Amino acid sequence: MLRNIIAAISLLASAYLLVGCYPTSLSDQAKDMNAAKGEGDNLSIAKVQKEIKIGMSSSDVVTILGSPNMVTTDDKRRESWVYDKVSTEAMGSESTGRSFFWLPADRNAVASRTQKTLTIVIKFDEKGMVRDFAYNTSKF
Repeated sequence: MLRNIIAAISLLASAYLLVGCYPTSLSDQAKDMNAAKGEGDNLSIAKVQKEIKIGMSSSDVVTILGSPNMVTTDDKRRESWVYDKVSTEAMGSESTGRSFFWLPADRNAVASRTQKTLTIVIKFDEKGMVRDFAYNTSKF
């Protein structure tokens, strides 16, 4: 009897642990990855140009862009916020030559990877209002 109870508990524990290993669909994985990215997706030049204005409050900036990656102060104790975003794009292509009777076709594969960076610097005055902002992008 005790052996049956222990076996049942072991079976339930194993089933509980295996639930985490259950495969998910690609669309579910994409949704999870997008949710995990969080605020980083909100950063874009268009968003800065459209929504960040001189004289807006720091709380408005946080609402629009999220929390900065780095905060510094100058000699007058005015804050500067830095936002950094790095993204990688990967592309691959494959070409197949002709096969001759039973001989396999030649395959050529080409892969390329491009990294993009976006840096946004927002400077605040003594009252915590935007006094200036700038941005820079690079691609390599």
